[in-house]
Formats: sequence, C-alpha cells, structure tokens
Amino acid sequence: MSDVNTAMVQKYRNDFLKEVEENVEEGHWVKMCMQCGVCSGSCPFGPDWDHPPQEIFMMIRAGKRDEVLTTESMWMCTSCYNCIVRCPRELPITHIMHGLANYAHRLGIAPKMNPTRRFSKIFWNNIAKTGRVNELALSLKLYFMDGFMSGIKNALAMAGVGIGMLKTKRLNPFALINHKGVKNPKELHVLLKKAREIEDRRKGIAR
Repeated sequence: MSDVNTAMVQKYRNDFLKEVEENVEEGHWVKMCMQCGVCSGSCPFGPDWDHPPQEIFMMIRAGKRDEVLTTESMWMCTSCYNCIVRCPRELPITHIMHGLANYAHRLGIAPKMNPTRRFSKIFWNNIAKTGRVNELALSLKLYFMDGFMSGIKNALAMAGVGIGMLKTKRLNPFALINHKGVKNPKELHVLLKKAREIEDRRKGIAR
C-alpha cells in the first residue's frame, strides 16, 4: 500500500466505532446497519427522535462521539422491539440503544434532566436497596422529583387512582415502614458491588 493510501486509511479510521464495539452492549452490530430506515418507521416514537436509530448508527460510523453520547435519542426507546422484529438484518437495535444510554450514563455525560434517565435512576436506587420494588416509595419519589409543589399537584391529580388501588388492596399505605425485600439485602449489595467492579475492569471505566 502506498504512503498516500495508508494516510487515507488512517484519516478515515473511526476510533469511536471501535469504542462503541468494545464498550456498548451489542455494539459490534452497528457497522452492519444498511440505513434502510425500517427501524425508525416502526418506532411508535419515530417522529419524536432527535436522531432515529439508523441516524445514530451513521453518526457513530462518522465519528461524532459527542453528538451521539449527549443526545436524548437513546433514552426515547421504550423496548417495544418493533425495530428488532422488522430489521431486515436482524440487528439488536433495542439492546444497542439501551447500551449507548448506559454507556453515556456511566461516562457522566448523559442528559441530566431527561425524564427517562431520571426515572431509571430512581427505579434502580429503589430496587437495589432491598431487592424488591417498593411501589409506594417509588411513586412518591417520582411525584416529588421536581419539587414539593409539583409533587402535591401530581399526588392530587392521581388521587382517584390511589383511592381505587387502596379499595382493591393494590396499594399498601404502610409500605414505607414495613416493605419486605429479599431475605438478605446485604448479600445483594455485595453482589451488585462485585458486578460493578468486574464491569468497570472489563470496560476500563474508573468509578
């Protein structure tokens, strides 16, 4: 190969694609996208994406690291799997989108005020505490995540639903104090900590 050709190959080598392949779940599939757009046309939130999946994949291949990892697009995915079912190349698009969102979060550059990201963090902190979701605590945290007055308005708006759940015994008003988690939450915490350490070593991400 001539020096000119070598220089051209070096110029267009995409380090971000390699980064995605190494750090994002199913990231090695990104280069297989043929840009047909079926995923975007199949997505119920298709018109609302800043960058639909096939555009995200093209941006990755173009080396647009900051634009990809700071966009809210990945957080729009609701895991309906329409894109996977209809993709002519059977790419695991849902897994890639969640993987990109998780990677951006782990790097600390994901959009901080995105509602899906905020819900994900609240849900994870809730379930990781005892091993089982405390639905009352989760609901209250969600209602009040934008402040006290916003929480009161949300609670009043959902009062009818809450009363209905109480009547059908689907809501335990004492769940905040008598919530039962897994048998030994401390063992769960040790397991989760070890899993994070292993993942961080594998991905090369300092915590």
